[in-house]
Amino acid sequence: MINERFDAVVVGAGPAGNAAAYTMAKAGLKVLQLERGEYPGSKNVQGAILYADALEKLIPDFREDAPLERHVIEQRLWMLDDTSHVGMHYRSEDFNEERPNRYTIIRAQFDKWFSRRVRDAGALLLCETTVTGLLRDESGRVVGVRTDRDGGEVLADVVVLADGVNGLVGQRAGLRPELKSDTVALAVKEMHFLPQEVIESRFNLKGEEGVVIEAMGTVTGGMVGMGFIYTNKESLSIGIGCLVSDFVEGNDSPNQVLERFKRHPSVRAMLAGSEAKEYSAHLIPEGGYRAIPQLYGDGWVVVGDSGHFVNGLHREGSNMAMTTGQLAGETIADLKKHGAPFTRDKLAEYKRRVDASYVMKDMKKYKDLPGFMHKNRHMVDVYPALLGKAAQNWFRVDGTDKRSKENEIIASFRKRRSLTGLLGDAFKLARAWR
Repeated sequence: MINERFDAVVVGAGPAGNAAAYTMAKAGLKVLQLERGEYPGSKNVQGAILYADALEKLIPDFREDAPLERHVIEQRLWMLDDTSHVGMHYRSEDFNEERPNRYTIIRAQFDKWFSRRVRDAGALLLCETTVTGLLRDESGRVVGVRTDRDGGEVLADVVVLADGVNGLVGQRAGLRPELKSDTVALAVKEMHFLPQEVIESRFNLKGEEGVVIEAMGTVTGGMVGMGFIYTNKESLSIGIGCLVSDFVEGNDSPNQVLERFKRHPSVRAMLAGSEAKEYSAHLIPEGGYRAIPQLYGDGWVVVGDSGHFVNGLHREGSNMAMTTGQLAGETIADLKKHGAPFTRDKLAEYKRRVDASYVMKDMKKYKDLPGFMHKNRHMVDVYPALLGKAAQNWFRVDGTDKRSKENEIIASFRKRRSLTGLLGDAFKLARAWR
């Protein structure tokens, strides 16, 4: 395919792969990036959240030409029962700052822009190229990749695996175990188009302000999952995801869950009059800290979704992808600068840098939360239903005195969960949270 050797081959052109390739190319390394799609982002039609801090550390001037939709000034969290929601939200004028902290983006557009920056930095990109395996020398060290192109072997000093949550290249090479269905969610998403002025009126926005809504509750039918709505300039990104293991064991398909979410009264009003034009589905790592695979070895490192770097509670993924990609790129560039070999012992420096970053600290903090949610399904349906009923009882004025209402609300919680159950849930959640 290419009769030359590279300092590094990066497998994948998502946020993690682009961050790694950009960092190494800027440091003067000879970098080849391989992407199986027609172009970077071609498989990502959906909207997403971009956390500015991670990208700003890589490209300080990204706001000048990056395809950003809206900067987020308001976050809403909803607990849904069948007909209502109980929620909280935070909105601040402080988020209308000169350098906003969060943006909504369209991944297809953003990934293409990021890739262009990577190529401007000096990396070589080949699309429509699938990596089918890793090349090894006599000692077993990875020395390149094998692709589906004619003469498709490429030699490199080190390989960066940024090929997404499936991590198929690493799996085939025996570097990581197969993906478990209870550590990954299947998310389905749609783009609903509305005039810009309608979105701004409906969500109380002006200019480029945006809102993010995240929701959980009875809409998932007892499965562990979460729905969301993101405001873009002239569209809404709406989607919902649940653990793959739940879809396997349950009766609902991903599309059925999405349709139920869209029909919910609180959501239906947001979508009124919109036109759905795009649909996509993709996997999201949800296993947390305990699902992180081996991150380095002789001649290879793992970054982004391939390393299960997603903070499910805070819905953070792109920032962790870019941070781990940057840390891998910096580690490799430093080793190259000092003439060090890309052995397992030397590449362990990448893991040390990840461990010292917010990425691993946050992953460790919530290490028990995925297991807690998996074992306590009532958290996603019983409590939202109880909260919805309690709120309606409290706000309905019907001649019943408030003390009686309080007693009725307390009794409904004790009836569904018992005092022991309520205290146990609070204790276990607190432990998993910490």
